[in-house]
Amino acid sequence: MDTLIMVGQLILGLSILVGLHELGHLLTAKMFGMRVEKFSIGFPPKIAGFQWGETEYSIGAIPLGGFVKISGMVDESMDTEQLAAEPQPWEFRAKPAWQRLIVMLGGIIVNVITGIVIFVILVFNNGETYFSRDQVVENGIVAYDIGESIGLKTGDKILDLNGQPYVSINDLSSGSALLSENGYYTVDRDGEILKIEIPRGFINSFNKQEALDNFVDIRYPFELSVIDEGGAAEKAGITPEDKILAINGREINYFNDLQEVLAEAKNQNATVTLLRNGDTTQATVAVTDRGTIDIAVKPLIEPVRREYGFGEALAKGTERAFTVVIVNAKALGKMFTGEVSAKNVSGPIGMAKIYGDVWDWTKFWTITGLISMLLAFMNLLPIPALDGGHVMFLLYEMISGRAPSDKFLENAQKVGMVILLALMVFAIGNDVLKLFTGG
Repeated sequence: MDTLIMVGQLILGLSILVGLHELGHLLTAKMFGMRVEKFSIGFPPKIAGFQWGETEYSIGAIPLGGFVKISGMVDESMDTEQLAAEPQPWEFRAKPAWQRLIVMLGGIIVNVITGIVIFVILVFNNGETYFSRDQVVENGIVAYDIGESIGLKTGDKILDLNGQPYVSINDLSSGSALLSENGYYTVDRDGEILKIEIPRGFINSFNKQEALDNFVDIRYPFELSVIDEGGAAEKAGITPEDKILAINGREINYFNDLQEVLAEAKNQNATVTLLRNGDTTQATVAVTDRGTIDIAVKPLIEPVRREYGFGEALAKGTERAFTVVIVNAKALGKMFTGEVSAKNVSGPIGMAKIYGDVWDWTKFWTITGLISMLLAFMNLLPIPALDGGHVMFLLYEMISGRAPSDKFLENAQKVGMVILLALMVFAIGNDVLKLFTGG
């Protein structure tokens, strides 16, 4: 069932985005009087379809893309038979270059608009919930393995990022932070101000699903919430009204202190110092083999909750949408220099895992908005067979006044298809490798 949920979310998300992308091509083509022969969501073989006017609308069995076939255009169908005849007024090739350019940009523009709309609605409806810089500076961080690997320590108070104040603890692990040139964290460690550099290629440490949970988190003070009936704490006489001051002589101020001490005392008796009704008392509790004493706790700090009006949401959502593009453009550039590993490239399996095995509509639309902006960015790359390849040739025609020959465009399309197939094989290979290596 978990796999079905992941696959279902991926298919739904891609179908929406591909359908809208191809709709952008279709509408702009029809706007300029071009004949659209086919509109398909998914690749052949065809599952279902119908004819409406001059256009056949269909759904393909392979839900990893789609296409619009416009008369008189060299595209992935490689149907060049009609190109041997004289151009007809309704054909793509018979229209002015500026009209053809708008048609080729139509899908990209729609994907950008879709991404912006999704992020604006999410920001307007949900606002933001996060632990702020002030809360991090007041309480410090818990540094896990990935954080410790660059020199961060539990208790550090991160003052700024790259010399600038940050807003949320999430900013510390954002793509912008991890891809920054000569990036660093300014840290207050027991009164000493330190500069912790972000190593080149550090973003490669975050190519696994659980990596963000293994970086840093905020430390938080706590109080006892629930004492499990019949559990170790109850047997020791501990009540929810008690406050834990120390365990085995170690002072307990934050929840991570409690976790660390109990982890060291697995399968042992621990001496717990408690504050009860204003007096100090002690209890002996048997720590389980899981490093727990059968209690639940309540954090004593609450995350910041911020609401946005529509105007603010419009600005914030648009900023988020284009940040996705900027970060991925930086990552692609650093991939060519070797700083970012090509192992970070994911195919359909990786995308399905990102959606997750729980159907959460907020997460679904967040990821779908992100993918929409990525589709726009990737389609704008100047690779033949992508929209960006057609845009490149059209710009050449508009600047030079000479259109590339149909034969040249046909051969370029073939080269582009080979490149895209190779990239798809590589991405799926990465997905399969991660399945076996736990990535």
